[in-house]
Amino acid sequence: MKNILFVCTGNTCRSPMAEGMLRKLAKGRGIPLEVRSAGVSAAEGMPISRHAEAVLRDQQIKDGMSSKPLSMDLVEWADLILTLTLSHKQYAIRQFPYAADKVHTLKEYVENDVQVLTDLQEQDSLLASMEMMRSLGIELQEKDKVRLIELRQRIPSFDISDPFGGSLEEYEETAAEIRSALFRLLDKLERE
Repeated sequence: MKNILFVCTGNTCRSPMAEGMLRKLAKGRGIPLEVRSAGVSAAEGMPISRHAEAVLRDQQIKDGMSSKPLSMDLVEWADLILTLTLSHKQYAIRQFPYAADKVHTLKEYVENDVQVLTDLQEQDSLLASMEMMRSLGIELQEKDKVRLIELRQRIPSFDISDPFGGSLEEYEETAAEIRSALFRLLDKLERE
């Protein structure tokens, strides 16, 4: 069984929607998964947003989730950490550099363009090295900074839109964006 952790900002909108939908979709396909979610700025025990709850309820998902902050225990529990934006991914890697190899944005993890995947791998390696150097007080090399900028300009955006504070329709659009990526994720997991 694979343990998958979704990460967003407050763990009240995107990551709980991804958690609930993946749990249901995986069960429907007979793929054994344990799924949880957390937030990089989450408070413990906050209810999910009413619109996120409505979106999940419309899909017959009634998991009764509440927010959790991203923690070392969750990072160690997870086999795969899927963030909803690049900034969430970067935060997770900065806080838990030893887990960098299992942290991806959801959309990048399901990407299948070889050049994009190669650029992503190089970017992740550079980010992890730079963070380690920074933590050791070693000055970053200018060529690494320039290379990181070049890679960021080439790599497409893998962020999933944030519906926080928006209308039910905006939550539904975000849920559709997540669901599309989850179908690709399940296809990838079935192939593994």
